[in-house]
Amino acid sequence: MSDRPDQAGDAATASVPPVPAGAGPDVPPPVPAGSLGDQLAAGSPPTGGASAWMWLLFGALGFLGGQVLAVLAVSVSALVAGRFHDLAALAKLTEPPTWYIVATLFGLWGGFFGAALLASRLRGTGRLAGDLGLRFRPADLLGVPIGVAGQYLVAVLYLPIAQHVHDFHRRFDAPSQRLTGSSHGVAYALIVVCTVVGAPFFEELFFRGVLLRALGRLFGPAGRRVGPSAAVVVSAGIFGWAHAESLQFLGLALFGVLLGVVAWRTGRLGMNMVAHASFNGIALLAVVVPGVATLVGLH
Repeated sequence: MSDRPDQAGDAATASVPPVPAGAGPDVPPPVPAGSLGDQLAAGSPPTGGASAWMWLLFGALGFLGGQVLAVLAVSVSALVAGRFHDLAALAKLTEPPTWYIVATLFGLWGGFFGAALLASRLRGTGRLAGDLGLRFRPADLLGVPIGVAGQYLVAVLYLPIAQHVHDFHRRFDAPSQRLTGSSHGVAYALIVVCTVVGAPFFEELFFRGVLLRALGRLFGPAGRRVGPSAAVVVSAGIFGWAHAESLQFLGLALFGVLLGVVAWRTGRLGMNMVAHASFNGIALLAVVVPGVATLVGLH
């Protein structure tokens, strides 16, 4: 994997732009252009091994904190809905109520965002967008075909596996069915917004913002190709594992690799979020419109 974005004719190495005239010593320098490798080489956070380890610690705390926040959010929502004594049964449902799903997601996302905020404030410049590559450009619309391609890649990956797994398609669609099965009307629209807008934003900020950048710094000494490749693969494995879906792990990890490559080459999260949104959107459509699943090869 190259450290540089695929830009024909760009012979110059991306460098840190000069600090604007009049800027004091406490003003952080502008975010360097180029790939994530270029940015780390130019001194973008995390700026060293110690900071990178702290970013990973913040990531672990954010993930665990998200689990706690999810439990608290669900408990409060259950109290409001008058279903607190049914929580154990609700957790086992294949199609839980919409308020249960949304509360869980908001809790998890709170932990993800908290990890990003800690990394930027305590071991970064304090500028969240710059430290984690939270920038968008018109070219990020290329993320739409990338997300579609991700669904095709996952379908191809599971072709030799599906025939050996009993009731494969029902089990494979279970996570999406869990999200949408009991939702209708406004509730379904809320699930769509959470899945297509919320999940891509917070998950990319966490997995390709905090974790990939920290791993990129730690694996940097391994070389220009080995280091980035290791960072992408490890972050993708964590991405797949974090979803806690054993059958879907390989597909999620593969998509995580694709997203990691995009984030490394662009040095930003914009295209990732668009790709992630289109990938999730197709998964939702495949549940309610069977023809979509057939079209992308999921069934």
